[in-house]
Amino acid sequence: MRLLIVGAGGFIGSHLCEWILKNRKDWQVTAVDVSFTKIEHLLGEEQLRVIEIDILKDRDVLEEHVKECDVVFPLAAIANPLIYVKNPLKVFELDFEANLSIVRAAVKHGKRLIFPSTSEVYGMCGDSEFDEDTSCCVTGPICKQRWIYSCSKQMLDRVIYAYGLRDGLRYTLFRPFNWVGQRLDNIYDTTNGGSRVVVQFMSNILHGQDICLVNGGFQIRCFTDISDGISALIKILESDCADGQIFNIGNPLNECSIRTLADNLLVLAQKYDSLKDTVCKVRIVQVDSNEYYDKSYQDVSRRVPSIKKAETILSWTPQINLHDMLRKTMDFYFE
Repeated sequence: MRLLIVGAGGFIGSHLCEWILKNRKDWQVTAVDVSFTKIEHLLGEEQLRVIEIDILKDRDVLEEHVKECDVVFPLAAIANPLIYVKNPLKVFELDFEANLSIVRAAVKHGKRLIFPSTSEVYGMCGDSEFDEDTSCCVTGPICKQRWIYSCSKQMLDRVIYAYGLRDGLRYTLFRPFNWVGQRLDNIYDTTNGGSRVVVQFMSNILHGQDICLVNGGFQIRCFTDISDGISALIKILESDCADGQIFNIGNPLNECSIRTLADNLLVLAQKYDSLKDTVCKVRIVQVDSNEYYDKSYQDVSRRVPSIKKAETILSWTPQINLHDMLRKTMDFYFE
């Protein structure tokens, strides 16, 4: 199998490349990105080809690589709420426009597409669990620019679905629910909102900074270990039954408020020698979302996936509990 992984230098892409090179020597990987820092340890592997391409500019070159592969993973995206509100057009240009070109190339050349949707497409849906086929996608008013990421992903979901019906595109959509693990974000970035929440809080602890709970930190998320996420992607790759399906990939048993997450990280941090001088300086404080982001931000109180489809069709169930996931992640950054 020949795989084209666009965004191979990112969080999910690096772990997907790593798993394949370790476990499937008969698969060939073409890794596309503008930076390969997260897969430096894989460079030089015979089955890995690295191509430096800016997908915003080099769309014709990228199409040639789509033509050569069997399966396309368009993983390149901006997934940071701070950028959603500060630079929404950048999010639209990369997450929608650039990826739309990849989708169309896959249709044109008859390639299988495995596309990362997002848990954020459900927005402010009121369902107790989000179902891939029945839950509504509910977003806020236009002035809340935070939703441009959700809308960009949702629109691509709809385009891909339509191409499947009209042109027979082989596709699978997967929706990650707060995947966490090593190489997630840059722990040395001290900007408020510069990283996703787990690394943001760990960075605060490392630098002895206050942990800021936006609107009190009562928002509930379901955190998923990256190893569980990658195992689901491999199940999708190896299954013909995944065609034309949407899968939530998350761990509903790891349901946790952002406030509780902060408490858990502070407790774990006390076990690391590298954090002993800074963890004692950290306070947990509450901040208003308008202060932390700006008035373009809006949040969701609870986000819990139904994973019945993944369990039934893929025979996939997440294995890593919240404590072990956080400990593994902190071991990577602090040991």
